Amino acid sequence: MVPLILAIDDDITLNRLIVTQLNKMGYAAAGVHSWGAAQAYLQEHNPQLVLLDCQLPDARATDILSGLTADYPVIIITAYGSVKDAVAAMQAGVAEYLLKPLNLDELQLVIRKTLEAHSMKKEFLYLKAQQVRKRKSFMVGSSKALNEVESMIAVVAPSSMTVLIQGESGVGKELVAREIHERSQVAARGYVALDCCTMQENLFESELFGHEKGAFTGADRLKNGLIENAEGGTLFLDEIGEISPTIQAKLLRVLETGRYRRLGGTRDLSANVRIVAATNRDLLQMSQENQFRSDLYYRLNGFTIQVPPLRDRKEDIPALVAHFISNHGFSRRVDKQFSSDAIEKLLEYHWPGNIRELKNVVERAIILSGESDWIQPEHISLNPPPRPRQRHAPPAAGIQLSFEQPPTLDDLEKKYLGLLLENFDGHRGKVARTMGVSERNVYRLLRKHELMGN
Repeated sequence: MVPLILAIDDDITLNRLIVTQLNKMGYAAAGVHSWGAAQAYLQEHNPQLVLLDCQLPDARATDILSGLTADYPVIIITAYGSVKDAVAAMQAGVAEYLLKPLNLDELQLVIRKTLEAHSMKKEFLYLKAQQVRKRKSFMVGSSKALNEVESMIAVVAPSSMTVLIQGESGVGKELVAREIHERSQVAARGYVALDCCTMQENLFESELFGHEKGAFTGADRLKNGLIENAEGGTLFLDEIGEISPTIQAKLLRVLETGRYRRLGGTRDLSANVRIVAATNRDLLQMSQENQFRSDLYYRLNGFTIQVPPLRDRKEDIPALVAHFISNHGFSRRVDKQFSSDAIEKLLEYHWPGNIRELKNVVERAIILSGESDWIQPEHISLNPPPRPRQRHAPPAAGIQLSFEQPPTLDDLEKKYLGLLLENFDGHRGKVARTMGVSERNVYRLLRKHELMGN
């Protein structure tokens, strides 16, 4: 099919010359002299390329570019070029920026390059869409609880809505986020993830929004933030409940206005990104207790997906075990199976660490089973069930620690953590709030001191 090119230029003589030359080059070309005429033409035709003059009698290119470049590749032609205008045009998605008087040989070269690039992009997006349709889901299992999550992903993924994923630590919230991205309209664009509880506030702000040169000591160059890096794609914010009030306010502005500033910057930037957030905390309760902005909570809560804990989808355990055996982190291939007694042992366990804990248990069992093709119950190491709390002993107003000999810092930490777990019936959220740390840090301490079952 011969490519159709539309030239929008109020210079009637130049417009006629461009159309004539394009037809001689083998293209189908049409010319209009105003934005109004162009809109009427575009309602009836679908050109493969648009040539646009910056100064039209009824519109400026800067006002119409964002809508135009979303549907067509655009080449700007102007007699009033400047670096500022060229940068703005490129940021708006323009393919090329040419100055009058036009060099027709250069125009032919630029048109050919732009059409080839656009064709390659369409082919890539098509192949990507085919790959998404054929690929396996990140989610493993067929339980009713997981199918409900899959159904919600299928509903929300094609939209541009902000999504909040809730669930306990280790249930696979990031897998849900990846699945949303892969089934979305922007699957071919970037997917960028940020853990909100691993950095100090200033570093976190710089990582998310970027910073200008000289914004702080050591900022010797401009740095793009993850919002810019995820341009046109998905930004996943894990453990959103851990961000500070300052970052909450700035993130709220992004969600409300689609604008933000780099750290140390004075100019607004456009945030063309879909935000998916996850948390293992109760953001509604936190907002009611003034620990999290209620307006930000309601912005994030536009569409919520609750990921079930493993104990509520135990029928998925055999499929998950097979998946972890096939996708283990070892350098050599592993051909092993869990015996029926071993599977039964896994089904009887309460899984406080959810899928993350199951993965660790499977990989440890692979090692402990040695050269055997079968993994037996004795190869499976599980934490004991939580001890029942003695109801007759009310929680003390303070904590008393006693040791037979002078304790190390690790001894103090382990003893203190154990007493808090006992006082709060193993509720990690309450332990975290009492200690003044995140729930993820509590989880790490539990693993460090082998207290997962307490």
